[in-house]
Amino acid sequence: MGLLSWVAVGLVAGLLAQAIMGGGERKGCIVTVILGIIGALVGGFVMGLFGFSGVGGVDLWSIIVATIGAIILLAIGRAIR
Repeated sequence: MGLLSWVAVGLVAGLLAQAIMGGGERKGCIVTVILGIIGALVGGFVMGLFGFSGVGGVDLWSIIVATIGAIILLAIGRAIR
């Protein structure tokens, strides 16, 4: 995947994760993209543990995997706070 693909998947996944987790916290666009990109890495790792493929391009599966990873990151962040 190219840089723009990572940014696109990261933005969509970050927005979805924030909408699902709620909480009323507003994060900037850059933080949302970074959350989604790191979420894609975490989600890909977790899916690999279960035998599924990770993020491979700009498609629905990649967005789902990245969103799951971003939700995991948000949950960990809230638990630490």
